[in-house]
Amino acid sequence: MDHNHFFPPHAGVTLAALAAQTGAELQDESQGGRIVRSVSPVSRAKEGDVCYILSRRNKEELATCQAAAIFCEKPLLSLIPDHIPVLLAKSAQTAFALAGAILHPTGLKPIRMTTEPARISPAAYVDATAKLEDGVEVEPMAVIGADVEIGSGTRIGPGAVIGPGVRIGRDCVIAGGATIQVALVGNNVIIHNGARIGQDGFGYAPGPRGMLKIVQIGRVIIQDHVEIGANTTIDRGTMDDTVIGEGTKIDNLVQVGHNVRIGRHCGIVSQVGIAGSTVIGDGVMIGGAAGINGHIKIGDGAQIAAMSGVLAEVPAGEKYGGVPARPLKDYLREVADTLSRYDSRAKEKGASND
Repeated sequence: MDHNHFFPPHAGVTLAALAAQTGAELQDESQGGRIVRSVSPVSRAKEGDVCYILSRRNKEELATCQAAAIFCEKPLLSLIPDHIPVLLAKSAQTAFALAGAILHPTGLKPIRMTTEPARISPAAYVDATAKLEDGVEVEPMAVIGADVEIGSGTRIGPGAVIGPGVRIGRDCVIAGGATIQVALVGNNVIIHNGARIGQDGFGYAPGPRGMLKIVQIGRVIIQDHVEIGANTTIDRGTMDDTVIGEGTKIDNLVQVGHNVRIGRHCGIVSQVGIAGSTVIGDGVMIGGAAGINGHIKIGDGAQIAAMSGVLAEVPAGEKYGGVPARPLKDYLREVADTLSRYDSRAKEKGASND
């Protein structure tokens, strides 16, 4: 596939410069002047592209690969054909990520939707009491409420709504259609299109004529370098705060309930639901469509497999999976036993039919 016009190729970076900026080692220094302009998968990499390999499964694709260079780790070095310059890295994926940021910087954040020169669009509404530092951009149809404070370098996308009293730090991007209320947002935060931050949590008490709404007067605290995916929802706390820790990355379509506390540098994949008042430690990874019960604790460094149902506490560093979630080895062993019994019964049934 040719380069599309959304992310055009870079003007050019030499392999020597790319190696230096990504911490990789160019195996053949005579190739240092070769130019790289874009990233590509191994299967269709051509001259000017850089790609990476993580396993031997790409071996056949390497034979026809015409990349300007390839990132790889030492155990896979022998697989690379002589015609492809090698950028040897401790982590090929990390080096490739750094290369992508160099070659396609506009692909890292939601892009500006308009070309109008005014930093504050005349088609946006900014309340007279809002305080915007120099360098803030506000695109058309965005609404900035009373007493809002926004730091320099932050861009508010078209149709975004920033509620009264919200604080947003510097160098953030709040993409089109997102809404933020009752929240404090740190620096270098990315909030993608349609995310909903700070709406009231789901809290009710039984009453004589049905459910009575419990007032939700907490906040959402989003620390530095957090990224929140499109159409994700994060409820504000009931009385305490909902907190998203520094460096955490949350995918699209995730629900974070009230009073949830998520630690630093976690990864939470799409369609995860986290019920209220759960505490998630640092470095936790949660696979897609997992459901996390409320009022439990997930320890530092734990990993939750996709589509798991977590009902009780997960110890630090453990890998859990299944419904209900249990240690991953136990779950996989049970699955293997079940499949084995099923195969045996199917063979017996087939034999009896014969």
